[in-house]
Amino acid sequence: MGLLGNQRADRAVKKGHVPLDVDGYPVAPPELELEQVHIYVRHGERTPVGVRMADPPANIPEHWMFCNTARQFRAAVASATAEEGQDLPFPAVQTGPAAEELRARRIVEQRDGTAALGECLLGELTDVGRESTYHFGASLRKLYVDRLRFLPEVVHSNDEIYLRSTNMPRTIESLQQITHGLYPMTKQAKDFVPLLRIRNGKDENLFGNTLSCKRLEFLQINFAHAAAAAWNTTLQPLDKKISKYIGGNPVRLDGRPRASGILDTIRASEAHGIQVPPEFKEKDVIDVIEKAVVTEWFAGACGYRTEEVRRLGMGPLLSDLAAKMQVKAENGDADPTKILIHSTHDTCLAGLSNTLDIFDEKWPAFTAAITFELFKKRSSSAPPASPWQNVLSLLGRSSEPTEHYVRVRYQNENKPLPLCAEEGKHLPGFPEFCTLATFRERVKELTPGDWESECAYTPVNKQKEREEAQAAAAMVIAKP
Repeated sequence: MGLLGNQRADRAVKKGHVPLDVDGYPVAPPELELEQVHIYVRHGERTPVGVRMADPPANIPEHWMFCNTARQFRAAVASATAEEGQDLPFPAVQTGPAAEELRARRIVEQRDGTAALGECLLGELTDVGRESTYHFGASLRKLYVDRLRFLPEVVHSNDEIYLRSTNMPRTIESLQQITHGLYPMTKQAKDFVPLLRIRNGKDENLFGNTLSCKRLEFLQINFAHAAAAAWNTTLQPLDKKISKYIGGNPVRLDGRPRASGILDTIRASEAHGIQVPPEFKEKDVIDVIEKAVVTEWFAGACGYRTEEVRRLGMGPLLSDLAAKMQVKAENGDADPTKILIHSTHDTCLAGLSNTLDIFDEKWPAFTAAITFELFKKRSSSAPPASPWQNVLSLLGRSSEPTEHYVRVRYQNENKPLPLCAEEGKHLPGFPEFCTLATFRERVKELTPGDWESECAYTPVNKQKEREEAQAAAAMVIAKP
C-alpha cells in the first residue's frame, strides 16, 4: 500500500512518474571505471499550479486533499532564559542536543476562512510525490551502493555527496525525500547532516533564468507567440470536444486556460487517480495537445533549437557540469565527490536534452531524470609504476594520460550524443560513451563569454524587434 493507503493511488504512482530502472541499467564495458555521477531529476507529483476545469461537467477538484504527510514539522528556534524582569538580547538559533524546537502543523486556509487538514497548496508536492521521490532515492541506493558498489554504504561527509535544489518548496522537499531514500538515517554517520544547496534567484542556472537574462526572456516570449500562430489552427478541431470543459472557450496555446494549463491539470489528475473527462483519454486528443505544448515550451518555441537560446538558457548549467567533471578527471580520488543530485523542473530536463539534441519530444514526467556519468579508462598494458608514480597515485593524481568518457542517460535509456558520433569522439564500438574532451569542447561553445553582455536587452524599436524575433522563431518551430 502507498502513502494514500489504497490501490487506486498506487496505480496512480506507477502512471504518474518514471521510476529508476535498476535491473535494466546497462553496466559499462569492463575497461571503464565509473568516477562521478551528475543527476538532474524533476520533482515528484504535485497539484496543478492553477485551478482549472473545476466546474461541471469536468468536475476536477478545486481542493486537493493529498497533503497529510509532512504537515507537521519541527525547527530549531532562538531561545533564552532569564530571571523575571530581566531582558536578554535576542539569541542566535541553537543547534545540537540542547536546541529548543518549535512544533507546528501547517494547514491551508480557503478564501472563506475555512480550513481542512490534508489540503494542498497549488503546485505543492503531494504525498504521492513524496513517496515517488523517496523511492527514486532508494533506487539510487540499490544501483550505486548495492549493485555497483560505487557509493559508500554509509555517508560520512558532505564532500562525498552534493545536493542542490531550486528555491521551490516542491523541489526542496523532493530532494529531502531522495536523500532519505539514498542514505536513510541508519546509513548516515553520527554527526552527518546533509547540506541542501540553494542559490539566489539571480544566480540560478537549473533552468533558463529569464529573471537575470532579459534577452532570453525576450526571445522566449516571442517564440511562444510564434508557436501559437503555428499551432492554434491545429488545435481548433478539438474545440467541439474540449471547450465544454473550459467554460466554452477555445483550446489554444494562448487561450484561457492555456493549453499548457489544461495538460498540466490532466497529467496531475491522472497521477493522483482523479477521474478526468473521457475525451482526454483519447490518443488523438491528448497527443495533439502535448505536441503543441511541447513545441511552445521546449521543442521550438522557447528556442532551444537556436544556438543563442541554448547558450543563454542551458550554457551556464552545462558549464558548471563540465567544470566539475574536469576537476574530478584531473584530481581523481583527491576529489571525494562521487554523486551530485539536482532537484529541478521539467524545463531543466527538456532544456538540457534539447540543447544536446536528444529530446524525445515528450513532456518530462514526474521524477524523470537525466544523468551524466563520468568514466575513466586506464591502459591495461602499462609498465610497473615507478616510486614517483606511486606517490602521485597516493595523492590522487597520475603521471600517465587517462582517457575519460561521458555517458548521458534519460528516462532509463542511453542517449548517444550526436556531437560525439564521429570516429575518435567516442569509445570505439560504444557511441554512447562520448570523450570528455569532445563534450567539453561543445560545452565551451555553449558557454557565454560575457553573460551580462549577452543577456542585456535594451529595446530601440520594440515593435520592429518583436516582429523580427517572431519571424526568426517561425523558421525553427516544429510545424503541425
